[in-house]
Amino acid sequence: MKVILTQDVKDQGKKGDLIDVSDGYARNYLLAKKLAVEADAKALNEIKNREAALKHKAAMEKQNAIETAVKLETLIVIINNPASAEGRLYGTVTSMDVSEALKAQFGIDIDKRKIQINEHIKHFGTYVIDVKLHADVAGKITINVTDEKNK
Repeated sequence: MKVILTQDVKDQGKKGDLIDVSDGYARNYLLAKKLAVEADAKALNEIKNREAALKHKAAMEKQNAIETAVKLETLIVIINNPASAEGRLYGTVTSMDVSEALKAQFGIDIDKRKIQINEHIKHFGTYVIDVKLHADVAGKITINVTDEKNK
């Protein structure tokens, strides 16, 4: 008998999976404990619709990530940090600094965990930083680190 799981069942599958089990196991255990529903036309149609909605959502997220990546490559984010007389920053520029500056200056909200700084930024200058916006989409941000006094 084909059933659709409504909850995760050990050794059978996860919620939403379509599985084939014996009639007795389905009737006496899965259906009785409401762990599954019988796979009729209505239930199969719901699964197809749910999968289509998930695919559409994933495609929209990827498209938004591509648009954001294109927009980021045209921007220059300015980060003002205090520095010593020799021009060395008192701290390093972190992904949180970049994320906050990006939100403050351009209104683009990117999680700090998606910003990948490969080198320690301890001096003034212009740097290019990688951003992982989606599993398949990466972008680059150009940041300009300046002295806080030169605002």
